[in-house]
Amino acid sequence: MKRLMRSNLCHLLEQAAQMRGSAAALTYKNTTCGYDELFHRVCGFASGLAAIGLARDERVAILLEKRIETVVAIFGTAAAGGVFVPINTLLRPQQVAYILADCNVSVLVTTPERLAELAKHPDACAGVAHVILVGTGPTDEAVANSFATHEWASLLASDVAPLPATIDLDMAAILYTSGSTGKPKGVVLSHRNLIVGGESVSQYLENTSSDTILSVLPLSFDAGLSQLTTAFNVGAHVVLMNYLLPADVVRLCIRHSITGITGVPPLWIQLADQTWPAETAAKLRYFANTGGRMPKATLDKLRQRFPKALPYLMYGLTEAFRSTYLDPAQIDRRPDSIGKAIPNAEILVLRPDGSRCAPGEEGELVHRGPLVALGYWNDPKRTAERFRPVFAQEAGWRATELAVFSGDTVVADEEGFLFFVGRRDEMIKTSGYRVSPTEVEEVAYGTGLVRDAVALGVEDPTLGQRIVLIASPAGDLPLDQTGLLSAIRQQLPQYMVPASVFEMSAIPTTPNGKFDRVSLRERLSS
Repeated sequence: MKRLMRSNLCHLLEQAAQMRGSAAALTYKNTTCGYDELFHRVCGFASGLAAIGLARDERVAILLEKRIETVVAIFGTAAAGGVFVPINTLLRPQQVAYILADCNVSVLVTTPERLAELAKHPDACAGVAHVILVGTGPTDEAVANSFATHEWASLLASDVAPLPATIDLDMAAILYTSGSTGKPKGVVLSHRNLIVGGESVSQYLENTSSDTILSVLPLSFDAGLSQLTTAFNVGAHVVLMNYLLPADVVRLCIRHSITGITGVPPLWIQLADQTWPAETAAKLRYFANTGGRMPKATLDKLRQRFPKALPYLMYGLTEAFRSTYLDPAQIDRRPDSIGKAIPNAEILVLRPDGSRCAPGEEGELVHRGPLVALGYWNDPKRTAERFRPVFAQEAGWRATELAVFSGDTVVADEEGFLFFVGRRDEMIKTSGYRVSPTEVEEVAYGTGLVRDAVALGVEDPTLGQRIVLIASPAGDLPLDQTGLLSAIRQQLPQYMVPASVFEMSAIPTTPNGKFDRVSLRERLSS
């Protein structure tokens, strides 16, 4: 069989369909789709997009729970030469509206129910030309008249059209992650980023077509999307799950004989306390952690629960998909390490002047290689801040190579193993999500109940960090903390809602007039 050149994300599926045929590719609830059938649906969706006039590089937003149609829309958009924008269904309508407008989405794939909620926000779909509806349900006539509406089944019935040629450096996806300014930033990934990411991760996890992977993380999250690319790269079976309760994870592991799970620390803390049948636990070949440091007590408990499973501790950032992993053989020697670079990547530890740090010297983690994203959508200033040249002084003859400067401080030991020290920015990492303190603060201000507000992340053994809001009341009366939190819950998803509010009559500032976050953290810790 002629080897397929992988220049488009959909080629992962096409090659798997050639090699695996009707073998299980994707399961959602009681429905399993084979590789050949899944690829056929992807081609049908791509043809449907071509039929409604999708142009190359146009954005297709996907606002769906995890289901087979979601995966078809992701890979079908790539096949059609478009750019898919997966949106977390936990986001509020105003946050979804911001994303749709920010990257000028032309096609939205969603359900009638989610469209109805989105339509309550003024001009939420102002720039959208087409809406593809999955499932049945009433659609407001006034809303429907503002764009062309298509049913999922009829769109897939379009005649298969020739797909546009793409190269692997073309845009494939935009993943939105919280930004330091309070507004989400869109990380633009190429086909090459996604394909190489799947190849690299599946290599060090030693995935094969015999694996059955439980997909528990959101597909809008780079690690969640990686479950698909990793599996499809080797022809493995993916079981989709919209996470609700930890007991449901155990149930699906029993039902499908799961061999691999990647999760975030809060999930692993919950799963470690579940009752696992010995036969099910013995089938788990590996468990991987990302999105924050796993507490050692949890890691020890998981290793007892899954005695045959290899633990993989990973570090990643959306701008480079995945950066490091710790070899399971090093767990007992270096349980606090984030490991070394993943295959086909190099991790540098650099001083502010761009020179390399010596072992034991703290510096910024810098990622170079084919996983480096294309930049931030429509934001040249932030792109220039984070994506910067490397080796400019070492080899002046080379063309400029851009690397991702993470903003995270690390230190390497004599053998090159990396250890995380801290974050240079003020981003809060909670429940596997990066949360902008500014976004939380803006919502607090919007309630009219506070005069000043500062959101901070405080170390938490379960969440990684919990959000604490320090606020001063807007008037002379004490702060209505219950009312404030209630109002914030109406505007933000639960993972962004502060765990507690700390009232201060006046919030201290630095000499230049900014809130003194350092002294506030010290006060909270004491």
